[in-house]
Amino acid sequence: MKMYPPDMMPTAFSSKLLSTTPYSTTTLAMEGENPKTLVLAIGNLLLSDEGTGIHVLHYLRSHHTINDVCWLDGGTLSFSIAGFIENSPELIVIDAAELHAAPGTVKTFVGPAMDAQLGACKLSVHEVGLVDLMDMVRLSERLPARRALVGIQPLTMAQWDDKPSPAVAKAIPQAAQAVLDLIQEWHS
Repeated sequence: MKMYPPDMMPTAFSSKLLSTTPYSTTTLAMEGENPKTLVLAIGNLLLSDEGTGIHVLHYLRSHHTINDVCWLDGGTLSFSIAGFIENSPELIVIDAAELHAAPGTVKTFVGPAMDAQLGACKLSVHEVGLVDLMDMVRLSERLPARRALVGIQPLTMAQWDDKPSPAVAKAIPQAAQAVLDLIQEWHS
């Protein structure tokens, strides 16, 4: 696995697997030479449901091979991910989200609905909030035209555990299917 310091991060997808920071487990895997869709999973695997996005990404990668997709484990986010978003025509983010619903509820927000959802909940346990990262990309005028958020309602985001709660674990295949549905719709 090739690792890059943040100031030497490639601006285009140039590796099959790489780490976005020298000390993280954040990884990128590509299927196809020039992927159209960036699937960005966010979360902290040590905080139970907070790591839901990463659990969904692992499920997708272990069950599906899809051409023209870049799978990115964004961990708890950093500004270094902005380059990947800027260079992607399509973006799907998978994350725990406050949906004001029962734990394990999955909801997809596309385009302006994604922007509204991110703007409605500015609190983040991540180093950099997703709304901040998207605003940074928006300022560069390179926001992906096609973008979506697949949000999963957590039960808890403050409990130390490397597994999601039972309700959220049960929703992982449903969230994965929502990602697959978007990819199929956008690629057809």
